[in-house]
Amino acid sequence: MKVLVRAPFSEKGLSELRNMYDEVIYEPWNKTGEWFEDDKTSELLQRVKPDIFITELDRVGKKSLSSWQGLKLLGVCRANPANVDVDRCTQEGLPIICTPARNAQAVAECAVGMTICYMRHIAEAACWERNGMWGQKNGVSPYYLFQGNELSGKKIGFVGFGAVGRAAAGLFKAFGTNNVFYDPYVEQAEDVRKVSLEELFSTCDIISIHLPVNDATKKMIGSELIALMKPTAIFLNTARSAVVDMEALYNAIKEKKIGGAVMDVMENEPPTKEEIEKWKLDNVLLTPHICGASYEVSDHHSDIMVERIKKWENGEQKNCIIFNKVQ
Repeated sequence: MKVLVRAPFSEKGLSELRNMYDEVIYEPWNKTGEWFEDDKTSELLQRVKPDIFITELDRVGKKSLSSWQGLKLLGVCRANPANVDVDRCTQEGLPIICTPARNAQAVAECAVGMTICYMRHIAEAACWERNGMWGQKNGVSPYYLFQGNELSGKKIGFVGFGAVGRAAAGLFKAFGTNNVFYDPYVEQAEDVRKVSLEELFSTCDIISIHLPVNDATKKMIGSELIALMKPTAIFLNTARSAVVDMEALYNAIKEKKIGGAVMDVMENEPPTKEEIEKWKLDNVLLTPHICGASYEVSDHHSDIMVERIKKWENGEQKNCIIFNKVQ
């Protein structure tokens, strides 16, 4: 069998694949910086004719699935196959394996780092010193100018308590936080109390969003919940903006009804010039969707993918095939 790998992959993962299959072709998209639209994916599959195709960002749609029908398995190195025509794969009985939680640690660590950066005014202080401001004022003034708050003793609410939420809770707890969570699909968690959304929003100092985007979660965090937040509370979103009524959040921040926001996601990515100008508020810290961008993520998704391919080979489909209604 022939395997085509277009996702960045670890040497360990490639070695395991080579031990399992006759031929492994490694052409990762990040070597050229180009991921393929459906047309180019189609050309690639027709040229290589793989039995297994492992991708990360390449679009796999009607054209590519029609042009090469020799695929036996599609591997997508993402938590969900947003780049794949899942319905078409389902119709054709093509199994899809994904890599859930591949970036859980990366996102969790970045969420903690961004929160500390916001609460301790680190970014502003670094710019202040780089611009030579320290020498223009009294030598001790930065100590008071950039005084912030500690994480210790703060109450943090996690909306969604999957892999990322749990990882973040563990890291925050090391700083002495009191953690609670809301998740209709999680009954209980060790050392973290489950509460209602209303209690979470009305009592927490930091509200951390960890929701997937689906019909049930779109704009789930609306004006009524945001209105419950304490005037000093921080809204932290490292998940997706679609789960939040962004206009309601913006108004609450601008009108100083809440403390502020730390966000790694925007309505449009990349955002429009108007959005960038709109969100230039003193009490907002924005980053360009980088929380999952660690080098180790490739190692994680390689390990997960190889393990799930082994399960697929052994017929353990229920445990490893995430998106495929045909069993």
